[in-house]
Amino acid sequence: MTHSMTAYAQAVVDTDLGELSCELRSVNHRYLEVAPRMPEELRVYEGDLREAISAKLSRGRVDCFIRLKESQSASLEPNPEAAANLQALLDAVRVDVPSMQAIQAIDVLRWPGILQAKKIDPALMKQHLMSVVNQAVEGLLESRATEGGKMAELIQQRLDGIRQVVTDVAAFVPEIAVNYRARLDEKMADIRDQLDPSRLEQEMVMFLQKTDVAEELDRLVVHIDEVSAVLNKPEPAGRRLDFLMQELNREANTLGSKSQDPRLTKASVDLKVFIEQMREQVQNIE
Repeated sequence: MTHSMTAYAQAVVDTDLGELSCELRSVNHRYLEVAPRMPEELRVYEGDLREAISAKLSRGRVDCFIRLKESQSASLEPNPEAAANLQALLDAVRVDVPSMQAIQAIDVLRWPGILQAKKIDPALMKQHLMSVVNQAVEGLLESRATEGGKMAELIQQRLDGIRQVVTDVAAFVPEIAVNYRARLDEKMADIRDQLDPSRLEQEMVMFLQKTDVAEELDRLVVHIDEVSAVLNKPEPAGRRLDFLMQELNREANTLGSKSQDPRLTKASVDLKVFIEQMREQVQNIE
C-alpha cells in the first residue's frame, strides 16, 4: 500500500508526574531522519525513541516533540528526613514553651525543604514514554496510509490518461507512413520517370526506420503496468516509482524526437504533462 511521507499525529498519556505527550510531524526526505525535541530529564531515552520510530518508518524527516506537563501536586512529595528534623525541633521547643499552639499542616508544608521534587522511576518513565511514542507512530502510519491512498488514486488517473494517449498513438501511427508516401508521390509526380523506383522505396524504408515508435509504445505500456503493480505492493515504493517516472519521461522524449506528425508531437507533450503530474506526487511517497 502506498504511504505518503507527509503526516501528523499526536498522543497523550497520564503519568505520576503529569501529562506526557508526543507530537510527530513528518515531511518528505530522501532518507529517514528523526529529529527529537524533549525535556533534558528524558534525554536519556532518546536512543529508545529513535529506535521505536525507525522500526516503523523507512523514509521522511520526522520531527518528534516530547512534552511533560507536570501537575504541581503530582510533581512534589514530602521529604521524610526534613519532616523528621522539623518534628524534633518542634518537640524541643514545646519542652521550653509548653503553651505553644499546635502548628497547622499547611504551615508545615510551607517550611523550606519539607516538599521535594518527586523522584522519577526510570523504568516506569521509559514505559510511559515508549507507550506514548508508539501510539503517536501508529497514528502517523494511519495518516500516511490515508494520504498515500489518495495519492495512489491520483497517480492511477494519470496512468489511465497515459494509456489512452498510447492507444491513440498506436491507432494513427500507420497513417503517418501512408501520408508521407502520398506527399512524396505528389512531389515526385513530374519527375517520376527520371527516378529509379528502388530509390523511392529506399527513401520510404529510411523514413519508416526513423519514425518507428512501436518499441517506445511497447515500453510505455510495460512501465504503466509496472507503476500500477508497484502502487499495490505493501513495501515502500517511492524510490522505485521515482525511477519509473524517469523511464516514462525518457520514452516520451524519444517519441517526440521521432515525430513527423503534429498529432505525435501533441501526444509527446501530453505524456510529459501526465508524467510531471505523477512525479510531483511520487516525490512525497515513502
